[in-house]
Order: sequence, then C-alpha cells, then structure tokens
Amino acid sequence: MSALLDLCDLSVTRGGRTTLDRATLSVGRGECVGLLGPNGAGKSTLLRAALGLISATGDSNLAVLSPAARARAAAWLPQAREIAWAVPLRHLVALAQGGNEAAPQVTAALARMDLSALAARPATELSGGEQARGLIARALAQDTPLLLADEPIAGLDPAHQIRAMELFASLAAEGRAVVTAIHDLSLAARYCTRLVVLSQGRIVADGAPRAVLTEGLLAEVFAIRCRISETPEGLSVEPLAALDR
Repeated sequence: MSALLDLCDLSVTRGGRTTLDRATLSVGRGECVGLLGPNGAGKSTLLRAALGLISATGDSNLAVLSPAARARAAAWLPQAREIAWAVPLRHLVALAQGGNEAAPQVTAALARMDLSALAARPATELSGGEQARGLIARALAQDTPLLLADEPIAGLDPAHQIRAMELFASLAAEGRAVVTAIHDLSLAARYCTRLVVLSQGRIVADGAPRAVLTEGLLAEVFAIRCRISETPEGLSVEPLAALDR
C-alpha cells in the first residue's frame, strides 16, 4: 500500500540557515505520528514544506500535487487560530465542503469536537479554545485520508486536549493517518503510534513511543530531566527540571 505522506531528503534554507535538513519520512494508513522537538526544531517547517507551502528541495508526494488534488489527499491545520469573519460556526466548518452546511461530514465533525450545540453561534464570539476546536472540526470535515496538524491542542483545556488526541488515535484506527506536532510528551506517548523527534532541523529519532522516549534523548534534545513511568493509562513522561546546555 502506498504511503499517504512520503518525503525524501526534504530541506529548507532561509536566510542562509538550514531550518530543515534532509528529512526523510513515510507515513501510511493506521498511523498517528507525533512530531516532537523544542521550539525552532523544524516541526512546522517540515509540515509546511511537505504541503508545498514553502520553498524546499528534495521530494514530497503532496507538494507535487495540484491544489485541488492536494486538498483531497490531506487536510491542513496550521498553528494560526485567528478567525476573521463572524460567520456561524457551522458555516466555518462547512467551508471544508464547499460551503455545504448540510453535508454529513460537517455534522459529524461538529459532533466529534463536541460543538453541535454551538453550531449557530458566530465563530468570533467563541472562546479561544472553542475556536481551536472549530478549526479542528473544519479540518475533519474535509474528510481526507491524511491530516497534518501543527500543535492542534495548544490552548485547549486538559479534557479537550485528551479528547482531541483520542480523536486523532481513532482516525488512525479507522485507517486514516495523522501527523501532528505536539509538545505534551505524555499525551504523545499515550495516543501516538509513532514518534518522530526533530532537533536543529534534523530527524534524530523515529519509532514507537517506548523506544523513542528515553531519559537520554529527552536530556539531549529538550534539555530536561524527566521521570518516565508506566501507568494504567499508558506511558507517562513527567518533566522534573531544566538542564544547562
């Protein structure tokens, strides 16, 4: 089965500085992949370059597609959470279906993000967390086999962070694929089937959470000392202290 995301030696240089260095990555159906790394590690750059949104060298199976074909292949959820127009939330989500508010994908996406009761409310009147969930719902309503999301749970309360990660895991279990940049190490460990760690623009680790999340790697890449433990809910990563570089 062909990969939904296939990158080979993808590199980005800005202002003479390499921000993504020969990233090679293949993601197939059934995977929920967490992109980990400190600020500036290259997570957002990788996602944007993969979609052809910024200039890059190397190969991406998505970047070569026409805009229409790319929109059918992958949904994109950027970091930006600003909603400029006071349209009803249902209409905002329906933009993923060409504005068809009656599309079943729209109703399903609102329900999955616990937003059905807010569907008629102007999106600009929602709280920041509700707006973030609305934008996730719009990406879901696009109904693509692949979802690329850049820190989608930032700004959500703990319950909705967990529910969003449960949703991403369920999408993978349904046979789709999700690639999400995330900073919460415990949620990444619990809900992602695979973790890809970036440092200074390079992929430095790629594998199952229990293989990737080690005290040594977290100290080297994130400059933190952590307690890693098994819990009934899954792997837990508790940052304890920042380390001097």
